[in-house]
Amino acid sequence: MPALRPAAKGAALLLLAAGLTACSVLAVSGDRTPISDRPTPRPPRQVLLSASQRLDDAGGARVRVVQEGPAGRRGADGTVSWGARDAAELTVTDELGTGRLRGQDGLLELDHPGAAPRTADRGRAESLDPRAAAAPGGAGGWAGGWITGLLSNPGGPAHTMALGGRLTPLGGEELNGETVAHYRGTASPADYYGAEEGLSPARLTELLGYYERNGVGTLEYDFWVAPGDRLLRVRSTVRGTAGAVVTTTDIAEGAEPATDPSADPSAGPSTAPTP
Repeated sequence: MPALRPAAKGAALLLLAAGLTACSVLAVSGDRTPISDRPTPRPPRQVLLSASQRLDDAGGARVRVVQEGPAGRRGADGTVSWGARDAAELTVTDELGTGRLRGQDGLLELDHPGAAPRTADRGRAESLDPRAAAAPGGAGGWAGGWITGLLSNPGGPAHTMALGGRLTPLGGEELNGETVAHYRGTASPADYYGAEEGLSPARLTELLGYYERNGVGTLEYDFWVAPGDRLLRVRSTVRGTAGAVVTTTDIAEGAEPATDPSADPSAGPSTAPTP
């Protein structure tokens, strides 16, 4: 085969360079490469922001929550919604037994059989926690976020940790019959709550004071994200001087809160969380 003349060789090199450049652009700008059907990796921050946005857009979810720590075990299951419709209908099992937690447009009621219903607005949600009276600041202070967490969009921590924490991908795992991606985020209370939108300076001071008094230096969150940026599980681990409190929330997005007071919201996701 005759050797390429210099001009022809130069043209061939230019064509080769152009082809490689085009392939590189396709590989980084699209979801799939031109030579592989596997998705291109995305940074954990992008995954968590997308997952939290999807759940926020859904407007509601059915949740099952289990919390375990030095003070014992408690749980909740039911439905919660946010955005245009602010409502919740949850069965809660705590130190006082099994009761019903309801929320509608910022007004809350926790009702246990044999006891008078307790009410609060959203700003004082922590006062409904049976452990609130023993928390620093009394019944009106921050008690660790149990009630507040039950009434909130469970995707909120994914958004906040993506903005204020250090994220680590932990690979794929099986959950509810499908392969999901597992991510872990860690942050100091100051970094985490400093990234949370809408906190007043007074509220931020209250939160940071609570964690400082309880010897909490790091907040840890684990997130399990299914294909399509579906957030299926969130687990928070808070380690302090009294030990570790682990709260696991299983999520089924899009559930509408029950409007019939006699409806039973206790049927959460079929798979109970594994602490």
